[in-house]
Amino acid sequence: MSFPTMTFDERYRAISARDARFDGQFVMAVHSTGIYCRPSCPARTPKYTGVSFYPTSAAAHEAGYRACKRCLPEAAPGSPEWNLRGDVAARAMRLIAAGVVEQEGVPGLARRLGYSSRHLTRMLTAELGAGPLALARAHRAHAARMLLVGTDMPVSDVAFSAGFASIRQCNDTIREVFQLTPGQLRATRRPSTGSGTHEKETQEAQGAIDLLLPYRAPMDAAGVFAWMAARAVPGMEEATEASYARHLQLPGGPAHLHVRQDGDGRLRLRARVARLGDLARLMSTARRLFDLDADPVGIDAALSAHSELAPSVARIPGIRVPGATDPHEMLIRAMVGQQITVAAARTALTALTEALGERTADGGLLFPTMAAIAEHGAEVLRGPGARIRAITGAAAALAEESLILTVGDDAGQQRAALLAMPGIGPWTADYVRMRVIGDPDVFLPGDVAMRAGAAASGLPGEAKPLAAWAERTAPWRSYLAAHLWRAAPVRAPRTRRSAAKESA
Repeated sequence: MSFPTMTFDERYRAISARDARFDGQFVMAVHSTGIYCRPSCPARTPKYTGVSFYPTSAAAHEAGYRACKRCLPEAAPGSPEWNLRGDVAARAMRLIAAGVVEQEGVPGLARRLGYSSRHLTRMLTAELGAGPLALARAHRAHAARMLLVGTDMPVSDVAFSAGFASIRQCNDTIREVFQLTPGQLRATRRPSTGSGTHEKETQEAQGAIDLLLPYRAPMDAAGVFAWMAARAVPGMEEATEASYARHLQLPGGPAHLHVRQDGDGRLRLRARVARLGDLARLMSTARRLFDLDADPVGIDAALSAHSELAPSVARIPGIRVPGATDPHEMLIRAMVGQQITVAAARTALTALTEALGERTADGGLLFPTMAAIAEHGAEVLRGPGARIRAITGAAAALAEESLILTVGDDAGQQRAALLAMPGIGPWTADYVRMRVIGDPDVFLPGDVAMRAGAAASGLPGEAKPLAAWAERTAPWRSYLAAHLWRAAPVRAPRTRRSAAKESA
């Protein structure tokens, strides 16, 4: 249940039960104390008439409230609302999390959304209780809190890593939001264990930081790691059953992302950037890549209500839909993977990356730029000429910006723009929408593996009846797709001996 659809009574029952499922989805502001908290705050439940609810911490702060020092609402996972919704407010929140305000300012954000700065501010204030500057400031405060509590970075580095323009601006914002100085906020962290301290010192010596990634349980981390491992491009990516690492290009230069699951089942991000200002963007990318702002309890409850899906949900609670580190790269990977196996696509992408990707200082590979693919892709890619021309043509359109592809796109407009490109069909356009925007309600009935998984689950195995059945699981069809992919029978690789035996 999302914030706009919840009544006041439903929100009040959630805070009375200290229901952690709603942490990050809204905040409560207590009139008598002037403090806002997450729904699961352990403090005494305020009176029914003494509390207000806000969709974002920025809105509560704009209304004159400060963050609770006990429950630290800024530490809650992000709201799943921004992927579930496709309106301007949700698109703006995705772009703000991606660092657009820090890079392009409010005018750049407004331009991407197709509005004037003034009109966008009015819309967001009316919808979310705060304008784009206040929302971006709240996001920076959240990033700064994570860095202060999770690392030993100097406050000056924390300020610029979180996206603040100056140390003073960072200090003032932290005091205003948390009623604490950066030093006092850092003192609230829990002491590390001996092994954790050693690991932190090792990583800081290597120029990396190590952070905890909060999420709502349950979490099928093993499924995401397995997904990444099957598609990892050697030299650029590395994945195991409990970790995923890759090199990627950010505005400030090459960066390295490493997400792993520790012994306690928590997810940790080890990050290294060329420019401190890219760190907040990398943190946001990691969350999107692992779908960490999803509401797994709500999704699982909706899917398990159907008897055909209940066994799969019980077997794999908290399934996630992997996101993408870069929208442009995701389109090329999807186009390369059209109508071929995952293994074949991986081989083709490996050849493309090795031939056209740039090397980082530590020997890693970066995915080729769109300009490089447009100019030299035909020399490396193999297959039908029309398919190669489609891939290089899409890369050229992205490089020239005649095709725009971002995490803040309108879903319908993005799909129409992709379908207008030669060689891009509904499967590719919808798959990109699922991975780039994080749209939770995408279904790909033409996908062979999905149909096989549907048949194995007792669902229709043909595209048209399967699509009709899937409508009953809206708005969670992307997660239905993830379950069907997992249910698809594993086909053993054919050997020469088995092929000869079949022939005989």
